[in-house]
Amino acid sequence: MKTGALIELQANLKALNLSSMARNLDGSLRQARESGIGYDEFLIEMTTAELRARAENSLNRRIREAKFPLLKPMETFDLAAVPELDIRLFRDLAGGEYIQEHRNIIFLGRSGTGKTHMATALGIEACKNKFRTRFTSCYGLVNELIEARQERALQRLVQRYVRYDLLILDELGYIPFSKEGSELLFQVLAERHEKGAVMITTNLGFADWTKVFGDPVMTAALLDRLTHKAHIVNCNWESYRLKQSLKEKGKTRKGNPCN
Repeated sequence: MKTGALIELQANLKALNLSSMARNLDGSLRQARESGIGYDEFLIEMTTAELRARAENSLNRRIREAKFPLLKPMETFDLAAVPELDIRLFRDLAGGEYIQEHRNIIFLGRSGTGKTHMATALGIEACKNKFRTRFTSCYGLVNELIEARQERALQRLVQRYVRYDLLILDELGYIPFSKEGSELLFQVLAERHEKGAVMITTNLGFADWTKVFGDPVMTAALLDRLTHKAHIVNCNWESYRLKQSLKEKGKTRKGNPCN
């Protein structure tokens, strides 16, 4: 293709927002000439590459928006280390049907059992399934809500959290909330009820949630909403984190037989 025509075609592709096709046009044309493929095959390859690039960019954007503290996908979670986990349920949850049904997931268990790892892995799967996802610690969200109220931007922030398809709240129970914080968190969760899925990791049994929220009446109302048709995963196994640490140390010893 002549230089002028190539430049014009690239400009047209950019104007049509076909950025991946425009970026790879020169190489794709050269490859097409060398392989002798027809116009139809050439267009299929170009448009397939464009769609693949767009899907990848969209996924990266959803993962950035989710604000996971660490990227821990499904394949990094060692299912063999937690034989008590219902693996069939865990894999079913990765499909995201619970999000479409606006059902919640609550991971209950001691620190170190892999609750955050599992929540992150399912959150990444939700992003792959094109669901808008947001990950935050409970304490972080409460602080954000209190600041928004002080700046008279509370309702806008609440609505932003309501619009996510999946809201992941990590570490409920590690720090008790003030009365204001409890009420604001209740407001977000009440607004989301039957509008979007919520995933919570907590080290507290349900009977102890009043220690965090204070008001027993509000706590009972919150639990009623959150547990309605929810998937409750009891992480009552030994520390996943400790098992992983021991496993890594074992690998190190094998690699360094002199130690």
